[in-house]
Amino acid sequence: MPKTIPETIYPCPFSKSYGIPGRQAWLILKIYLVYRFILACLFVILFHSRFGPSLLGSYDQQLYIISSGLFLLVTLISAIGVFWRLTSYAAQAQILIFTDILFITLIMHACGGIASGTGMLLVVSMAAGGLLIGGRCAILFAALATLAILAEQIYADTNNTFDGTTYTYAGMLGAAFFTIALLTVILAERTEKSERLADQRKKTISKLETLNQVIIQHFQSGMIICDKNQRVSMINETASYLLGFSGTPEALPKIDNQLSDIFRKWRKNPSQHFFFIKTSQQNEIQIHFQKLPVNQETYFLIMLEDMAVYNQRLQQSKLASLGRLTASIAHEIRNPLGAISHAGQLLSECPDLTPQDQRLTGIIQSHAQRVNTIIEDILQLSRRNASKKQKIELGNWLHHYLENFLSEHNINPNQFILSIENIDLYALADPGHLKQIMDNLCRNALNYGCPEKGKITIKCYYLLTELVIDVMDPGQGIAPNDLEHLFEPFFTTSMSGTGLGLYISRELAQLNQAKLDYYNTAGQSCFRLVLIDANKND
Repeated sequence: MPKTIPETIYPCPFSKSYGIPGRQAWLILKIYLVYRFILACLFVILFHSRFGPSLLGSYDQQLYIISSGLFLLVTLISAIGVFWRLTSYAAQAQILIFTDILFITLIMHACGGIASGTGMLLVVSMAAGGLLIGGRCAILFAALATLAILAEQIYADTNNTFDGTTYTYAGMLGAAFFTIALLTVILAERTEKSERLADQRKKTISKLETLNQVIIQHFQSGMIICDKNQRVSMINETASYLLGFSGTPEALPKIDNQLSDIFRKWRKNPSQHFFFIKTSQQNEIQIHFQKLPVNQETYFLIMLEDMAVYNQRLQQSKLASLGRLTASIAHEIRNPLGAISHAGQLLSECPDLTPQDQRLTGIIQSHAQRVNTIIEDILQLSRRNASKKQKIELGNWLHHYLENFLSEHNINPNQFILSIENIDLYALADPGHLKQIMDNLCRNALNYGCPEKGKITIKCYYLLTELVIDVMDPGQGIAPNDLEHLFEPFFTTSMSGTGLGLYISRELAQLNQAKLDYYNTAGQSCFRLVLIDANKND
């Protein structure tokens, strides 16, 4: 953004409000100085060359030579002060107008008085005074010029300098001075108001443009604006991040060839508005196109939505609906279930029951307890709060977690191995959600992983560019037919499981924009949690 040069206001010392912006004021002053220099040169050159009117210096040559010479000299000295800005603007302008009145009046007298017409040059000076300083100063200049003309006439009349005097012409000239000064002041004030309004609108537009840029750059969805030739006019930070592109691209093919091809397809068939692509990071992105007609040109808006973020919002909405459902379940099922369980317990305490009846009451209590566990898991899922991500140093966090997990469940520490790369690993996740995921994976490894065949390994490291936590056990692994249903709710291969543990873990991972998957490598069953790398998001 270009640096703004501040504008200084130079008020007339006799005016309450009138002022001119600095750069414009100095420019007008320089233009007037050039005019005055040309006028002074003409006075000198035309007189000495005898090429001009014969009335120049016709009455008093000595006065004319001194006045015109001093007029040129003062103009040259003023030029030094104006172009180098040695003194203030107001002082420079006032000196020029005052000296105009003085020297032009003397030159007029040397040329034969007011009848020579030289006094009309003061009209230009009055107009310049109104433009340069304005306000009461312009009226003061008009009054001084009128007094100078009248004083010259009175002096000529008293000394019988000329054949006759024209007080009427002097009065008309004075009236012209005041009229020109007033009109110039009004014109200058209107110009100033227009410039102030234009400047205010310019600042407002600039502020709105800056705000729009900030809003667009920080918009959660990616945005790209291009023309029909795929030349990019604007791309925000989100779009660059989603597409893995840095810098300012010239055209869509420079960003992503898939995006360029899809844009051409959409131009041929605009009825299809939504497309999906996968980036080099294997992230799925939804793309939406829209025309943006601007004056005589047509631009195109390309919206990019990260499906992971979209799924996260969808998941939060799903959990909110599930919460309302489970509240009903807790009320409608849990109370009758409690009555059944209590009745079964009372029945089992009856001394007259046969061994067969005792077995049946045990079945009632066992299955009532299982249903209650299922309800507890569903209620736990429904109570999921929105993810409150924090920057977690995984090395220390995993050490503390494993110590607490072993202590809470009274597990032999020799059953676990914790392996962490010798570098700082920082993840962006909700600590509470991460603990619940790890609890579920570690319990599953203990229950189904055959820990008697070997130790359970928790490994944290970088896999290429991804930050992962692996929980590996030496079990038989998941059967191929069960893999596609592994993370579905209520799917379990155990008679005592609820089938909600892995489903809840994946839901929590998605809330934190992480990924939870299963792999069977090197004879080991492995659950891999891919987390957001906090170092890349700083």
